[in-house]
Amino acid sequence: MISVIIVEDQSLVRDAIATLLSLEDDISVVATFENGAAALEWLSDNQAPNIVLTDIEMPEMSGLELCEAIQAQGISTKTIIMTTFSKPGYIKRALSLGALGFILKESDSHYLIQSLKSVMENKRVIAPELAIMALDDNNPLSEKESKALSLAADGLKTQDIASALFLSEGTVRNYLSEAISKLDATNRVDAARIARQKGWI
Repeated sequence: MISVIIVEDQSLVRDAIATLLSLEDDISVVATFENGAAALEWLSDNQAPNIVLTDIEMPEMSGLELCEAIQAQGISTKTIIMTTFSKPGYIKRALSLGALGFILKESDSHYLIQSLKSVMENKRVIAPELAIMALDDNNPLSEKESKALSLAADGLKTQDIASALFLSEGTVRNYLSEAISKLDATNRVDAARIARQKGWI
């Protein structure tokens, strides 16, 4: 029996997926959540399921942040990202954070179920069209530049970004300046917009 939790902020989609998977004799949906924060809290207090099936863009904690937390806390579960947002940067980030699957919500039910079973066998599953997109993606930003830009996009000032990243304000300005230059942006807001469209932050 494959145990699964579903993390999806749209209740109709969440309930539909749960109902679909529950029709399978060898799949058990043990819990559903509307965001990564609620799922992580549950994972901290309960036996980890075989698979976490999660959306990416959600309030409070995204699917990518959930992947990162699962990896950091050493929670023994496999993660599949399921999204409507086919941003190339998301795919590489998800895989680097330990996700074994990346599929589109518009995939048919058979593909979804087969993906769960493949991931259970430690096979990596990426929708073909997404794999091609990821191969063509070249993120020019360093990890530090991405983090600084992400915090700037959230509205933090240079001083607050420096404090959050344990860096000097001058170093943060340099990272942001480099990011703006690499993305051929006019300012940090424009750079963050470009990076988010690509899924790099």
